[in-house]
Amino acid sequence: MITITTPYSNLTEQTKELAKRWGFHYSNTPDEPFFLQLTTEHLQLIQPGKNSPGPIYIDFSSGQVAHRRRFGGGKSQTMAKAVGLNKNSELTVLDATAGMGKDAFVFASLGAKVILMERSPISAALLSDALQRAAIDEAISDIIERMSFIYGDARKLTLEKRIKEVEEVSLNHTSIQIKEVPDVIYLDPMFPHRKKSALVKKEMLAFQSLIGDDNDSDELLSTCLKLAKKRVVVKRPIKAPYLNNQKPSLSMNMKKHRFDIYVTSATKTN
Repeated sequence: MITITTPYSNLTEQTKELAKRWGFHYSNTPDEPFFLQLTTEHLQLIQPGKNSPGPIYIDFSSGQVAHRRRFGGGKSQTMAKAVGLNKNSELTVLDATAGMGKDAFVFASLGAKVILMERSPISAALLSDALQRAAIDEAISDIIERMSFIYGDARKLTLEKRIKEVEEVSLNHTSIQIKEVPDVIYLDPMFPHRKKSALVKKEMLAFQSLIGDDNDSDELLSTCLKLAKKRVVVKRPIKAPYLNNQKPSLSMNMKKHRFDIYVTSATKTN
């Protein structure tokens, strides 16, 4: 269980509420390799020590995400083509391994309705915090309106239960129902880095060491292939094997990674 804390006395009660909501341990004096910290600006993950990458938090308003939104290539970028947004910007996309939400934000910025799903309480807490902050930023609030968030394990989504029966945690913390099966399911499972590399940022190494690898991705692919109306798209390192040793309908390669596209033909009914 990870600890959550705050250096601000006026945020103590809010921090305790977050601890209760996500199942964290509250402490004034955390003494762990990692802990969460609520500040007046955001919720952040801290790794103390000289090798720390610095505070890790999610911000859709600035930095790399903002640059990618403005200069990332729009619908002509490979990721958008893999999902199908270059042909239809009104798709509903379920990002079943949302992580830090960067790809999901790109999809929403291109016009898609995006459902983010994350099972790690640490990732989910950081993501929920970022979405709530972004919702009141006038520069991107219209994009955030197309994004919704579920805390849960996508492997538990079955045809019998249907996605519409899963409670969705909206940005104002009100539980509602998802009423449609997604056109596209997007997967970007955590892939084990077998050696340190300049290509792997300290931030991602720290995050992965805490969250862990997605060793059940094969099962997740099988579940998603039964749910998606049109396709499942899997982002993989360029030399990584196919998930579940299942050859995709086609792949779109980039320098460091590729997008495996599984076209589905199952008929879904509401």
